[in-house]
Amino acid sequence: MKPTATVVAADAGSLLAGKPARSDGITAFVARRRFVNSVAATIMFAAAASSIVITCGIVAILTFESATFFSHVSLLDFLTDTMWTPLFADAHFGILPLVAGTLVTTAVALFIALPMGTIIAVYLSEFAPHKVREVIKPATELLSAVPTVVYGYFALQFVTPALQHVVPDLPTFNMLSAGIVMGIMIIPYVSSLSEDALRAVPMLLREGSYGMGASRIQTAFKVVMPSAVSGMAAAYILGISRAIGETMIVAVAAGMQPNLTIDPRQPAETITAYIVQVSLGDLPHGSVGYQSIFAAGATLFLMTLAFNVLGHYLRKRFRH
Repeated sequence: MKPTATVVAADAGSLLAGKPARSDGITAFVARRRFVNSVAATIMFAAAASSIVITCGIVAILTFESATFFSHVSLLDFLTDTMWTPLFADAHFGILPLVAGTLVTTAVALFIALPMGTIIAVYLSEFAPHKVREVIKPATELLSAVPTVVYGYFALQFVTPALQHVVPDLPTFNMLSAGIVMGIMIIPYVSSLSEDALRAVPMLLREGSYGMGASRIQTAFKVVMPSAVSGMAAAYILGISRAIGETMIVAVAAGMQPNLTIDPRQPAETITAYIVQVSLGDLPHGSVGYQSIFAAGATLFLMTLAFNVLGHYLRKRFRH
């Protein structure tokens, strides 16, 4: 027993015996407890506030640098021009081709990741034996540990040649193969969080469903999934944000050609791929072309923010 606990126990025994307690020991113990609690609360507050400070710093940098860019380029041209050629002598700064490439690759990735991640989550939560779950879940989560540049070359050297057997005219660089591999990469994000949300559903709901004569698959899809929809929506939003912000896969496999197209078979450039291209030194620091990466980054930030706000709204609505 620790000395402080001994003092408190002795003082408690004295009180029970009708003897005066040693108030100095209790006072010292309470003071130490308050000091430890205040230090712990300060550390936790600093950790929580750091995320707000970092976010405000990112917003401030994007706003300041983007303001410099928009002092030379019209916001209307930035939002409506259909050409993005900052490296040419006749420079155009229309963000639409980059936004289209980002959204198309993200859509292809979600077409792969959301159904597969949901099916894996339902199987692990409702059907898989304990030993099988303990093997499959860590193995699936290992996919998120693979470097994204490896995924990029996997898309370029394996997925694209395989797709060319099905689509003979498919170019070497295309959004389809990049999106498919992005979907494979974000499956662990969707499946892991969705499985946690499904397992958090109380067992009483499952037992009530079985008592009404429902099968396991009916219980899984008609009782458990609707009860976990808020948590699964959070997993989906995380997957969307991860796909939008992916860089190396699209930089390697999609082709850095800013085309305004929604055909996933065509090459295109995403916002993140353009930022990588300029950051490699293709444009001099401080030029309008270089400042355009901050305007593109601000656009990507607003897109991600919009999806997160939408996800928060959906989680709140479904939770009610």
